[in-house]
Amino acid sequence: MTSYPSEPDLTSSLPSSETDIIEVIETVIASLDQSDSAMVNQTDGGHLWKFKYGSVEVFVQLTGTSDEDTFTVWSSVLGLPAQNEPQLMKKLLEMNWLSTFEACFGIFNAQIVVLSSRTVAELSPGEVSRLITVVATIADDNDELLQAEFGIK
Repeated sequence: MTSYPSEPDLTSSLPSSETDIIEVIETVIASLDQSDSAMVNQTDGGHLWKFKYGSVEVFVQLTGTSDEDTFTVWSSVLGLPAQNEPQLMKKLLEMNWLSTFEACFGIFNAQIVVLSSRTVAELSPGEVSRLITVVATIADDNDELLQAEFGIK
């Protein structure tokens, strides 16, 4: 009988427990936090981290570790109301198509935010790192430009 090598373990890069995914998130935040400002709030509803990246505050929320829980990253770039909101919305929609990768611009609590959200199912450490980095970078690259062009003076 011919013996074949076993299938590669495709889950080896996945966090194996709640502690592992939390450690991955905290490691990524520690590598990006530019002012030693990282904070975490742990409740029954999950974990919420906040840290400073360039000129923006970035929030990372993990609602739990089951496949149905969510991993969300967001950062505010502009308060609302804003000047020339129709032009602002057009610009944001164009940017969503051209330059936001796995993130997008949205509205949350009267703020324009850059965000990315997905379920925890099959969430890898590389994806955690990429999503946090993409949101932080896009927010930092665009907050001052959007505030200068559309902020209320």
